[in-house]
Amino acid sequence: MIRRMLIFLLFALPVNFVGAQTYPTKPVRMVVPYAPAGVADILGRVIAEKLGQRLGQNVVVFNREGGGSAVGAELVAKATPDGYTLLIGSTALTMNAAVSRKMAYDVKRDLAPLSLVFEQPAVLVVHPSVAANSAQELIALARAHPGKLRYGSSGVGSVINLVTELFKHQAKVDLTHVPYKGVAPAMVDLVGGQIEVVMSGMTNAVPLVKSGKLKALGVTSRKRSPVLPEVRPIAEQGLPDYETSTWYGLFAPAAVPTFILTRLNSEIVRIANSAEVRERFAHQGGEALTTTRAEFAALIDRDLRRWKSVVQAAGLRAE
Repeated sequence: MIRRMLIFLLFALPVNFVGAQTYPTKPVRMVVPYAPAGVADILGRVIAEKLGQRLGQNVVVFNREGGGSAVGAELVAKATPDGYTLLIGSTALTMNAAVSRKMAYDVKRDLAPLSLVFEQPAVLVVHPSVAANSAQELIALARAHPGKLRYGSSGVGSVINLVTELFKHQAKVDLTHVPYKGVAPAMVDLVGGQIEVVMSGMTNAVPLVKSGKLKALGVTSRKRSPVLPEVRPIAEQGLPDYETSTWYGLFAPAAVPTFILTRLNSEIVRIANSAEVRERFAHQGGEALTTTRAEFAALIDRDLRRWKSVVQAAGLRAE
């Protein structure tokens, strides 16, 4: 009789509850859509290590760079929706969608946001020969010499491209765009004086600023960065509405069962809010942060509207 009752109770349990007790039963793959050693890769490996410990299964990082993160994102968007393939995505997901009309996936339809994990502002850096020591002075210089100053980016539609176009639009200045095949060659030419301006991520810029090879004129966040505390926000230098940062977060294929998405959100939030992870993330020039799934989805909606507006104003088209 007791055995029959136990069997009955087992089958009476909600499917989600039963599934939640069994997931995961094998290793999980985390796709990083960038090359090794970059910010996304570093963040992904930290999260993968901690998530594996909490799930009781290995979380294996798989680098699949290309297309400004589009190649790796497509891989996850089209993966079996069972919770065993995850993506560490960034602002580039919404920027790619804003620039290109022919994406092989839809960021809202095909990817399920889990939680943000990190946010990093950019820093406006210039070659030391540029006669400006603040964002305000750079704006005045650019207005006095329209089109003369050249800014580098990692390609049309890249994060650097769009945050600089947003700066141009709000400052009402004309800077000439010089696209490169990546951040590294743009920074090399900036140090060499072939171009004058780059809106760089902190990771790439800070060592060059501290060594005196570049000048930092402003950060893109509302508050000062702890890694460059002497540099004022651009919003305090005549552009009060200018604020932008690169975010990073975790995604799963859209059709993954809700109980798995909920479990993953809970674990990721716990990991990113831990003192150890917050300290490790701070070394990347930004800060750890977390969201509910709904909050992350709302952020993506806002980003899509914002970057589509910037793309339209700048007349950009994917390369």
